[in-house]
Amino acid sequence: MTIERGKLIIISGFSGVGKGTVIARLMEEHKGFAFSVSGTTRYQRPGEIDGVHYFFLSREEFEQGIREGKFLEHAEYNGNYYGTFADYVDQRRDEGIHIILDIEVQGAMQVMRRCPDALSMFLIPPDAATLVHRLTGRGTETREQIRGRLEQAVRESAEAEKYRAILVNDQIQNTVNEIYGMVQDPSGMEAYRRENLPRVAVIRDDLEKILNLGEY
Repeated sequence: MTIERGKLIIISGFSGVGKGTVIARLMEEHKGFAFSVSGTTRYQRPGEIDGVHYFFLSREEFEQGIREGKFLEHAEYNGNYYGTFADYVDQRRDEGIHIILDIEVQGAMQVMRRCPDALSMFLIPPDAATLVHRLTGRGTETREQIRGRLEQAVRESAEAEKYRAILVNDQIQNTVNEIYGMVQDPSGMEAYRRENLPRVAVIRDDLEKILNLGEY
């Protein structure tokens, strides 16, 4: 019996938008999905497990992997490398598993070019204030680091329109249901992009105001 190849799902979004929570709920509720564990050079946060949340690599190890062509994509974000292992993605898709990539914009653009069939989705918060609250609520970063993530969100907002769908992550269950529905039938993805693209512009403007006021 021929196995239908699994889909490649790209999930991006501003830091603090809740990508990890959404992905965990999606995989908990639906079979046939696997999370592609990325390699990174960033520090290991409390509670994170090497090989489960990320493969934590030294900068030297990561750069060797780049030279050897081990990554489907890689990007540098906030001074750290992140990358997706190509062999793992291909193997699981051939097994009929839907692979989820939680990756930043730089890496997502690389994957979209190499894998035009990818289902790319950009998650946004309901508004700028919610994003700031989520970032500060984690309690894991300094004000300078939070400012860096807000500045990055402003830059990333310009790329959101390149994704096939834009989703507002307000209620986690709603977002999970929307993603699952698009995996089953991608034909509705463009409608989500058109509907939510104006909201991205509002969030970008509000984040710029917060940054200009020097609150972070």
